[in-house]
Amino acid sequence: MTLSLWASLATIISAWTITVLSPGPNFFATVHIATTQSRQLGLILSLGIAAGTAIWAIMSLVGLGLLFETAAWLYHIVKLAGGGYLVYLGVRMVLSTRHSPVAPEMAVGTVSAKAAFWRGIVVDLSNPKAAIFFTSLFSLAVPTSAPVWFQAMVVGIVMVIAGGWYALVACTVNFRPVAKVLQQIRIPLAYVTGGGIIAIGALIAIPG
Repeated sequence: MTLSLWASLATIISAWTITVLSPGPNFFATVHIATTQSRQLGLILSLGIAAGTAIWAIMSLVGLGLLFETAAWLYHIVKLAGGGYLVYLGVRMVLSTRHSPVAPEMAVGTVSAKAAFWRGIVVDLSNPKAAIFFTSLFSLAVPTSAPVWFQAMVVGIVMVIAGGWYALVACTVNFRPVAKVLQQIRIPLAYVTGGGIIAIGALIAIPG
């Protein structure tokens, strides 16, 4: 690769890594399913998040972010739908904890692997601001003359960063010393994760 492409790649990796490390709906969803279900389902959810990230990145490269900027009504519809889903998901998390306050090992299997994967995709796609973020980042860091293979590499890298981070989160909360502590506070933790998703969903859905 030329020096300019290496610099562009470094910019994308740095900006995206900082963004991924910031707690958001993906983080809360991963912690919740990994602590109330199992590490395996947390890892599967992280694969779904990675797939959702790839979708946003690809769509941003082909101009979705610009479409959102020019068709504000469409962006607001997507925001409302995405925010509404997150609020719904957060409420379900809280209610499931209240109705079935069981230990994590007893809850394993109540969510299927397929459902966990699709939840990861939908949670990630519920925030249309990702399209605006990627569009802004790519417009600055991806040269207009960048070859297709470079764009494919960028999509693969942002996908791996997102999936890798949330897989690490799922494994960390199931690390025996950490899991022992979290099990003691599992009900308050479930309220925090569910409440966090509700709050983020409401903020996404609010016009503006």
